[in-house]
Amino acid sequence: MAITFKDFSTAEGLQQLDEFVSSRVFISGHQGSLDDLAVFGALSTAPGTDFPHASSWYSKVSHSLGSRFPGEGVGVHIGVGSSAVAGPEVPEVALLLPVTAAEEKEKEKEKEEEDDDDLDLFGEETEEEKAAAAQREAAKKASGKKAVVGKSSVLMDVKPWDDETDMKKLEEHVRGIQMDGLFWGASKLVPVGYGIKKLQIMMTIEDDKVSPDNLIEDYLSVEPASDYIQSCDIVAFNKI
Repeated sequence: MAITFKDFSTAEGLQQLDEFVSSRVFISGHQGSLDDLAVFGALSTAPGTDFPHASSWYSKVSHSLGSRFPGEGVGVHIGVGSSAVAGPEVPEVALLLPVTAAEEKEKEKEKEEEDDDDLDLFGEETEEEKAAAAQREAAKKASGKKAVVGKSSVLMDVKPWDDETDMKKLEEHVRGIQMDGLFWGASKLVPVGYGIKKLQIMMTIEDDKVSPDNLIEDYLSVEPASDYIQSCDIVAFNKI
């Protein structure tokens, strides 16, 4: 049931509020709610010392709001009609209380632990993949046929000979392989051990045009790529 208060511009209205909050932490219970905001907004100023309970409640709400709106205001004047009109009912929500420095530090620590440097190789499409998709879509519309192209996302490990292998040159040889239906994606270097890192690279292939096994055997296992590449392994193969 809604709570009804008298005019807070009168001592009688303030006395009613003072008695009401004398046995409560907030207007509607033990948590701040929109009821507190409504009553707080209806008060033109903080209740005086004649109303200690109302004054204490006002200070709690003011402190909670102040911590969330730290900017310095210039003051506003709002016209008040002859009678108050009740607004639409809204669900009760907890009043946001200030976050302590310790809590803020803990949240930052949790966020740092969640963030890592791993690149999401199965994430968003690269510009090359987007361009290829746009070309396929345009070709389908032009032909008027609903062509279905089978595609797969492939994650491949490319291992060098040793820790002295130029990984930049190695990746250039890998990406230098161009063929119809092959689209290179994101890549990263992953530590293997003893200072050696392997290249982990993503590619999207059209199934009827590109075979990962043939790609490795015919292109990555022969010179000049083999001067940098010791071996290649398919880590993940997912149909799109």
